[in-house]
Amino acid sequence: MYLVKTPWLLKKFYPGLLWNMPRDERKIYLTFDDGPIPEVTPFVLDTLSDFNARATFFCIGDNIRKHPEIFEQVKQAGHAIGNHTFNHLRGWATDDTAYIKNLQACQELIGTNLFRPPYGRMKRSQISHVNEIYPEMQIVMWDVLSGDFDTELSPDNCLKNVLKHTSSGSIIVFHDSLKAFERLKYVLPRALGHWSKQGYQFAVL
Repeated sequence: MYLVKTPWLLKKFYPGLLWNMPRDERKIYLTFDDGPIPEVTPFVLDTLSDFNARATFFCIGDNIRKHPEIFEQVKQAGHAIGNHTFNHLRGWATDDTAYIKNLQACQELIGTNLFRPPYGRMKRSQISHVNEIYPEMQIVMWDVLSGDFDTELSPDNCLKNVLKHTSSGSIIVFHDSLKAFERLKYVLPRALGHWSKQGYQFAVL
């Protein structure tokens, strides 16, 4: 069970996290979680390039270790990089010490000031630890979840969900992962084409 549109009450409950950008500029903030991987990330990079779009990639440290050349392609293309832990840990199910060590292991490879918790879930105590250790780091959530990871969701319905709920300032989650690829390869070029016609710009966080 997941919500495509993040409810305002949840944003109010965690005001220190970044849920969306200012709504007064016609900009959309595309984000991609779980890469880099050679089977999907190059497609994302090529598609973004076709629309002169920049995005933010929340990378898993172990995937950077396995595919450093793909990670370098993301950086060279001018996209922003975020930390997504080293092993895609679920914060609610992980001891704080182990969670922070895993985040730090990824941080050693990336050196970014952006962090997104896998599954969008972390304990308040983990948030406090991150704020204490990395005071400049912004914990980034989202206000539109594409659902591209949902294998029961058709590509067309995935596209409809994204287009329906996106507006100026939206932070949108896609995944450059094998699980999401069937929906991502359908949705991403069509969504970018739609938003481009509407005059949106695609910016990094």
